Amino acid sequence: MWGFGGKFYWARNETGGKIEGIVVVFAWMSSQEKHLKNYVHLYSSLGWNSLVCHPEFLNVFFPEKATSLASDILNKLVKELKTRPCPVVFASFSGGPKACMYKVLQIIEGKCEAQFSPDECRLVRDCVAGHIYDSSPTDFTSDLGTRFVLNPTVLKVSHPPRIVSWIANGIASSLDALFLSRFESQRAEYWQTLYSSVIMGAPYLILCSEDDDLAPYQIICNFAQRLQELGGDVKLVKWNSSPHVGHYRHHMIDYKAGVTELLEKAGLIYSHRIRRLEAERISLGEVHDETTNPNPISRPEKATASSNRYSGRVALELNDHLFVSPSSMEYQGGRNVGPVSDEHKEGLIPLHTLPSINPHGVLGQFLFDACVPKDVDDWDIRWSSSSNAPVFARTRRHSPFNPIKCIRRSRL
Repeated sequence: MWGFGGKFYWARNETGGKIEGIVVVFAWMSSQEKHLKNYVHLYSSLGWNSLVCHPEFLNVFFPEKATSLASDILNKLVKELKTRPCPVVFASFSGGPKACMYKVLQIIEGKCEAQFSPDECRLVRDCVAGHIYDSSPTDFTSDLGTRFVLNPTVLKVSHPPRIVSWIANGIASSLDALFLSRFESQRAEYWQTLYSSVIMGAPYLILCSEDDDLAPYQIICNFAQRLQELGGDVKLVKWNSSPHVGHYRHHMIDYKAGVTELLEKAGLIYSHRIRRLEAERISLGEVHDETTNPNPISRPEKATASSNRYSGRVALELNDHLFVSPSSMEYQGGRNVGPVSDEHKEGLIPLHTLPSINPHGVLGQFLFDACVPKDVDDWDIRWSSSSNAPVFARTRRHSPFNPIKCIRRSRL
């Protein structure tokens, strides 16, 4: 009961039906397999396998032991998800989050060193689609274990033996003396990790009771409100009177309805997430192809399709403003370059004749330096010695050098 580490095992659905997903159960500290049977049967009846973890109490005070157990759990989970990816729900009871579960969250979020690759952590993150807190989370105090062990609902006796009380109180006092300096920092890290799980986008189901001494309602209510403020999808189920980790036994109908709803929602969220990730992967793959092979000639089919899409888009944009016959090759006021049927001529765009520049006008004299002769007599015509074709020498005779004219030409 007061040891390190813990044990874990698979509780698979033996009904032979479709497997909807995996519930990773983080049981209360020093629990036994018989204590989780009813919960495993509930998940199995809904088509979910269970990976059950029974952490020991001292993991609460030795984070490295909790990390070791969390790594073992993740190793089992990663192997299963690599074979068949499916939605995953974390179900935590009492002190289970502090004894193991919060270290699992830290590992898959990359905040805790472990022997897992980034791809493996991403695989688990993408599969996590729900959280269940039963009589949890509890606040992290040194006497939590003592109060838990001495609680009548845990020992199933009205008054625990006196020797058990002495041992429990002695261990709690020793832990206070040894870990007082590290206590508050670990406590802050624990709550911060639970709040940061909101980024996974998975819904929460929190089950609690107003008269639970080990998991006070006010602490759990504050936790739920904080998750909602951070954008989490939270459903809080509260009973006026129900023992610690005994809600399913005393309120079976309400409990089963809440769990059923959460698991169904987790399946839908996982399906939507996988479709979105697949669409993003395809989109990134197309961008990668265009980046690594930008030459459209090497991809004739894509280039042709892209060209056709571009042509169609341009045509649509043009048609928003004007009508042009697709078979038209003639412009009014211009020259004929192709046949046009009479019924399409009314759709032609009239293009006005562009104004021409008179070389003998004022603008022509400025641009051409008033040196354009009016008749052919002012030009020299020389015959090429190698050919019968005439060569026109574009130089004027008897034209002295004028620097003012060069300046005007440089302006042009």
